[in-house]
Amino acid sequence: MVTGVNGQLGSEIRELSSGYKYNFYFTDSSVLDITDFAKVKEFLEANKIDIIINCAAYTAVDKAEEDEVNADRVNHLAVENLATIAKDRNIKLIHVSTDYIFDGKNFKPYIEDDITNPTGVYGKTKLDGENAMREITPKNSIIIRTSWVYSSFGDNFVKTMLCLGKERDSLGVIFDQTGTPTYARDLAKAILDILPNITNDRVEIYNYSNEGVLSWYDFAREIMKMAKIHCKINPIETKDYPTQAKRPYYSVLNKSKIKKELKLTIPYWKDSLDECLRKLGDRR
Repeated sequence: MVTGVNGQLGSEIRELSSGYKYNFYFTDSSVLDITDFAKVKEFLEANKIDIIINCAAYTAVDKAEEDEVNADRVNHLAVENLATIAKDRNIKLIHVSTDYIFDGKNFKPYIEDDITNPTGVYGKTKLDGENAMREITPKNSIIIRTSWVYSSFGDNFVKTMLCLGKERDSLGVIFDQTGTPTYARDLAKAILDILPNITNDRVEIYNYSNEGVLSWYDFAREIMKMAKIHCKINPIETKDYPTQAKRPYYSVLNKSKIKKELKLTIPYWKDSLDECLRKLGDRR
């Protein structure tokens, strides 16, 4: 079962699914409310599910500051439901989390065991979901933390830049937040590829993003360059673009563990951006 199928990651998994020998059940909130324990249990039993990939999340980072109840229901309580039933029925669970569980004050890429300290409601509720899953400890289950997700599906930074770049002569983009983009298609493929290799007694945490380090400013410049859009990108500071939720200044993820233990090769961010822009028809 894949939850959150209409999101970026869920959409990519659905598109790639025909290449894998699984019987997929794709769900969103209209098909299955994962915050309802009884309904989740009934669905999993009726369809004889033995793997759950949880892509569902409340990802409106700024809105979450005023909507903590709903963010908590999806990012925390729903994960608790899935983990409880996964443990009871011996179901393999893959849950996707975020770099926002860190405060961004590190000076080197975060490893999985680094101290967490979310600065906003979104990060806090995602961390609460992680902690609930780790406490329940379903076997053969993992948490994958990722960052700066974009795709040819849904709304994201790449699509916003393409749209604004075609409308304006110049744009101000933040240069003092550093991280790494993740092409959702790369992550989707990684998840599907590693499914047979997930065998562990306790919940393991892995980091996954594309390779490389950059700022949002660098990312925007490369988008314009590849798409041959003549829009000047001007570097601005975070303080010049206030948002309701505080973002981590530095959230580069160290991927050594997932590469070593699950034998993954991770694409470089520019190569993945190139692929996404070609898919969108914006590569020039």
